[in-house]
Amino acid sequence: MSSDSPTSGFVAFVGAGPGDPNLLTLRAAELLARADAVVLGDEAHRPLLRHCREGVEVVEDDLIKRAKHGQLVVRLCEGDPMLFSSITEEVAACAAAEVDFEIVPGVPPATAVLTYAGIPAASGVPEFRVVDAAQEQDWAVHAACRGTLVIYNGIGDAVAIGKALIAGGKPDTTPVAVSSGGTTTEQYTVVSSLGRLQPDLKHAGFTEPALIVVGEAVGQRDKLSWFETKPLFGWRVLVPRTKEQSRSLSEQLVAYGAVPEEVPTISVEPPRTPQQMDRAIKGLVTGRYEWVAFTSANAVKAVREKFEEYGLDARAFAGLKVAAVGDATAQALVEFGVKPDLLPSGEQSSEGLVAEWPPYDSMLDPINRVLLPRADISTDTLVAGLTELGWECDDVTAYRTVRAAPPPAPIREAIKGGGFDAVLFTSSSTVRNLVGIAGKPHNVTVIAVIGPQTAKTAEEFGLRVDVMADKPSASALAAAVAEYGTKQRQAALAAGDTPRRPSQNRRGARRRVR
Repeated sequence: MSSDSPTSGFVAFVGAGPGDPNLLTLRAAELLARADAVVLGDEAHRPLLRHCREGVEVVEDDLIKRAKHGQLVVRLCEGDPMLFSSITEEVAACAAAEVDFEIVPGVPPATAVLTYAGIPAASGVPEFRVVDAAQEQDWAVHAACRGTLVIYNGIGDAVAIGKALIAGGKPDTTPVAVSSGGTTTEQYTVVSSLGRLQPDLKHAGFTEPALIVVGEAVGQRDKLSWFETKPLFGWRVLVPRTKEQSRSLSEQLVAYGAVPEEVPTISVEPPRTPQQMDRAIKGLVTGRYEWVAFTSANAVKAVREKFEEYGLDARAFAGLKVAAVGDATAQALVEFGVKPDLLPSGEQSSEGLVAEWPPYDSMLDPINRVLLPRADISTDTLVAGLTELGWECDDVTAYRTVRAAPPPAPIREAIKGGGFDAVLFTSSSTVRNLVGIAGKPHNVTVIAVIGPQTAKTAEEFGLRVDVMADKPSASALAAAVAEYGTKQRQAALAAGDTPRRPSQNRRGARRRVR
């Protein structure tokens, strides 16, 4: 009924998948990118709007009317549109109105949630059966299932269903798993048996959507679980940095299973008087400097913007030696088209840079000046060290760092009330500014710092430092927190306890069995 390039509007019924927005199909993403209007179907689908172009309308109805006016309307459907879905009438209405439509399959929870729970749905068994408990069922018939039985919409009657399956001939020792929030960082799973469902689910707090899985395949979970066992699974982690800086750090945290929340504490702004930078760029082009030393990615960005303002590019660095304080700064330079000549092999800091900086030699170096485009609040460590080595430094304010506006009230309350599992401090200024705009993190929150100086500042503010990176980089900091989470999990399991996130240890926190 549809074509790849319709001459008029049409309606696409698109499977949104089981919950993880990254499980969307390529065809679904393509249609969302072209859509004029989107019907969400469920608020949980809102993250999928990132695939849409700017200005797309989010609507609730009028699919047919909009399509007849030439619009492409995407109707998002939970899971797979043709599996236990209520869209049949909507599709029939499109057909009756002679409106073109397309149905795009989605990844169904019946398989995806089991995969994320570490349960091989149909491996080594002759049957895989999916039933909807919202429809009338003969549980005696399903008790005869010789493989894996997956039950939708049954969480409210789970105990009664278990009893009915036992009455139908299923052994009461048959393994059962109940999983809620499937494929998201809210997923949690309880493993039980048909005979123990009542006591095991009593305090679990399950709500729909949830799946009940019955069968021997559940026993494989101990060996195959990979999602809920990630080192920071479900941890809500505060990243108090600028939006631009925190992107790669947040992506790394997501890979560890965390839910990062970026809260800007620093706003990067141009210097109040740009003349100093103007003179520095002119001197750089006319051969005033032998070296340029960059101590942050923001400094690289500030110089790059000045270059663009004057119509210059990376070729203006020809003949100059360039130093970078660390990997992130070096990466920013490489993206600009400049390969650093000097990068500390040890500690990535001003001290580490000075330790490897060559002394000035009038026989080898025709010019003894170094340009240092930096923040307005930078320390004098680098200037003092280079001066001692015989270099003359032009210490230029390339940008200003100012305190950002306070985050919304719910974020401030979560910080002070223990709603975050960890906070990652990447500099002393992020400590000072976060406390200044939002208050001190709760004592159950894991405090992670990028290095000794940041640790000292955190302690001055009365914070207990739990984790410190083995080298001063954001990537190393995230890895250190992941290692901490792994050790905490292993310690809990060794003690026979259920692993818990730090925020679950605060008074009044909801207990969940994972």
